[in-house]
Amino acid sequence: MCVRKSSRATTAEILCSMRRTASCSPPREFPELAAYKGQTLITTDGRTLLGADDKAGIAEIMTAMAYLAAHPEIPRGKVRVGFLPDEEIGRGPHRFDVAAFDAQFAYTMDGGPLGELEYESFNAAQAVVTIQGKSVHPGTAKGKMVNSSAIGMAFHGRLPAGEVPEFTEGYEGFYHLSSFEGTVDKTRLKYIIRDFDRQSFENRKSAMETIADEFRQTYGEDSIKLELTDQYYNMREKIEPVMEIVELARQALLDAGVVPIIKPIRGGTDGSQLSYMGLPTPNIFAGGENFHGRYEFVSAESMEKAAEVIIRIVTLAQEQA
Repeated sequence: MCVRKSSRATTAEILCSMRRTASCSPPREFPELAAYKGQTLITTDGRTLLGADDKAGIAEIMTAMAYLAAHPEIPRGKVRVGFLPDEEIGRGPHRFDVAAFDAQFAYTMDGGPLGELEYESFNAAQAVVTIQGKSVHPGTAKGKMVNSSAIGMAFHGRLPAGEVPEFTEGYEGFYHLSSFEGTVDKTRLKYIIRDFDRQSFENRKSAMETIADEFRQTYGEDSIKLELTDQYYNMREKIEPVMEIVELARQALLDAGVVPIIKPIRGGTDGSQLSYMGLPTPNIFAGGENFHGRYEFVSAESMEKAAEVIIRIVTLAQEQA
């Protein structure tokens, strides 16, 4: 749904204009709405997410390419465009042929609000903890039952309580318990581990190994299984040697009248993996906010600016060639 409000509209009116089935988004919870007064906001009816992450990026790229196709007089070098599925589950680049793509550098249009430009991401891993218990009738369980769910709670309790997403920001890392499923007999905990610093990232994984080893000593060698899988690494390591591509994007933002907001991504993009595959790939704003939830929205004006930035990157790259 696309809603245009006059400059007199309150921030509450903007998202309250959703259907009556929607939950209103109070300005006190989303103060960033004030920056969009008078703009065109694209939302859902409030019952599900919008998917601007990353439908907005796709629309911006296609708009920019359509403009370039319609204006052959605009100087440009070879421009490559790629669309990857499965970014949200970290598998987007797994089958991407960087050599065939034949580009020196790239940009993902996967950022948030207007102006974001990012070349630092988390180091990321997944941890799966599987606990084997023993189910016995509670009436005769003394000395026999091993409650795997209780062990799972104890395992989680050994991790630092303050190092979780809801208590961290900036460059702070965390452990995130994404699911806990269990019975007396068997329990499985899934975590994501995130940190910007590579050594701190490795330390977090080692800490989980240590806890698992200690629990094995108490409950038996086969009682705890810990599977750690690295997902992606901080792309800063691969982009810093070619910072001119960040400067190119920064200048394109300025030329489009957008103030660059350079900050680390508290997450990852396909660019995190692509950078380690030999294609350095910073990230640029797509314009959306409140991703992955029913209060998600994107400004049409921000999307227009994103398309303008793409076009300017193409022309600047040719000018500097």
